Amino acid sequence: MAEEQGKIIQFKKRQTNIVSLIIIGVILIMIIVLFTCFKIEEISVTGNKHYTKEQITEYVKNDGYIDNTILLMLKNKVNPISDIPFIAKIGIDYENAHKITVTVYEKALAGCIEYMDRYVYFDQDGYVLEISLQKLSDAPCVTGMSFDSIELHEKLPIKDKKRFKLILKLTQLINKYKLDIDSIQFTSEDELIMYHDDIRIELGDGSKIEEQLIDLDKILLGLEGKKGTLDMKDFDAAIGTASFKVKK
Repeated sequence: MAEEQGKIIQFKKRQTNIVSLIIIGVILIMIIVLFTCFKIEEISVTGNKHYTKEQITEYVKNDGYIDNTILLMLKNKVNPISDIPFIAKIGIDYENAHKITVTVYEKALAGCIEYMDRYVYFDQDGYVLEISLQKLSDAPCVTGMSFDSIELHEKLPIKDKKRFKLILKLTQLINKYKLDIDSIQFTSEDELIMYHDDIRIELGDGSKIEEQLIDLDKILLGLEGKKGTLDMKDFDAAIGTASFKVKK
């Protein structure tokens, strides 16, 4: 009886060993397949505006890059790529065994302010998003202002609340009407001036700012290629009271 029980135990041990070996073998095969059959051959990039596809690809490859579609996707979910100027988040999705898609989520820039040889970029609520040496062409730059200090992720320290609201409203309208504005200037008389290519646009105190900007794209289109000053201080949308003085 004891001999039979011993044989049964040995048989069960053999079965357990065989099952264990099979499991180990399957795991090894899966590991081999994972590391040999999912090599990245193509990287697709979407959502990028301020960076080229090549630049985004370079950021991905410089941040703990794993040349494996599945592992790189999982790695980015656990430890996302971060600290890229003007980018809120980067997502990596598996497309097939040899292709991933990198989705870029850029920060919503409203404009920028020059400060200590840097460009301070802010959002539509006036919060500082980035402080950079790089000047972006699609973010109008506000000049004629001074600050004691500026902190990242804090609101712009503009003491004049009326001016602060005007800056935010102006940059929001520029984005809303898709205007191509290079820079915005506050004069010593607290009047607003915008620049588009070689055209100086005088807006006065900004009390009619929405009325002045609503059709500005059409006005600028008619002045394309010209140099001079567009006076919109007394602009009236109903009768179109705006004058243009050609620069000689």
